[in-house]
Amino acid sequence: MTRPSDPESPGRDRSTFDWLLEDGQPAVRYFTLVDLLGRREEDPEVRRARSRIPKVGWAAQLLRRQKPKGHWEAREPTDLRGWTRFLQFPQFRSTMWPALVLADLGLTAREPRIRRTAELLFRYKLRLSSPFNFYTEEVCAVGNLARMLTRFGYGEDRRVRKLYDWLIEDQREDGGWNCAPDRPGTLDCWEALAAFSSVPKPKRSRKMEAALERGVEFYLERSLLREGERYEPWFRFHYPTHYFYDVLVGLDVVTGLGYSQDRRLRPALRVLAEKRRPDGRWALDAVHPDVEGGLQKDYEGREIRPWSLERAGRPSKWITLSALRVQRRVAEAS
Repeated sequence: MTRPSDPESPGRDRSTFDWLLEDGQPAVRYFTLVDLLGRREEDPEVRRARSRIPKVGWAAQLLRRQKPKGHWEAREPTDLRGWTRFLQFPQFRSTMWPALVLADLGLTAREPRIRRTAELLFRYKLRLSSPFNFYTEEVCAVGNLARMLTRFGYGEDRRVRKLYDWLIEDQREDGGWNCAPDRPGTLDCWEALAAFSSVPKPKRSRKMEAALERGVEFYLERSLLREGERYEPWFRFHYPTHYFYDVLVGLDVVTGLGYSQDRRLRPALRVLAEKRRPDGRWALDAVHPDVEGGLQKDYEGREIRPWSLERAGRPSKWITLSALRVQRRVAEAS
């Protein structure tokens, strides 16, 4: 398969692809080979890149900080309050957050350290007999966990399927989702749609497909951005996204679900094109919590410590990969 071309800047894409294919970040190399260059999983270069993801780069750095039992917290809790918080808080530093990133980077339960983390999540957060289970959480947490465990390879587990049942039940009449009870949907609750997108099409139930179609329509009706036209963080690109929305998040989810031809994507696609740098790359614009008015505080009133894989304001391999993936889907659908 030939690489995409840009007639206005010959060579710009070649330089960008060479940058994405560097060995130092095998996760980026793997997804570039598969998603942008159309290589098959059995291709020797693809297999080598995938095998190196837990050994080199961002995933390896995260796994080095993991405790032997599979968590990132200093220790397992000893009291009721600790069990409530375990694996979720502090925000962006506890187990849920690096595990989400590792799922994005392509790791699965074939890696023993991922299995240990998944076992903890099943034991402490998906037990119906426990008062701390995720079946009573808000849509952001439920969607993130469902997406993560599906990517890890547990999509057929009855406890994970129950998370999807919860998401279907929580969908609003307008097709969206909202963390607040009895409120209309909002683009900011993208995690449910992203969770459904992680389920391979042959594995989706009719109820999943119906929820997905209504959810996509909700986003397309709003051009992926209309709610946030005066809210600058939605027009800055981030990673990790955690539970925040931006235009690239919407584009990646909706085009990944096969809706790349819809004309209502055009305003968001213009934003994407305008943000491309002259060298063919996109920057990591900001690190979450990128909230107007100052740092966001967690539920206990403490300031959240930002964390990211790359430096804000600099060209980002992960953002560039995501942006080019969106553009490729749109080009192939036209």
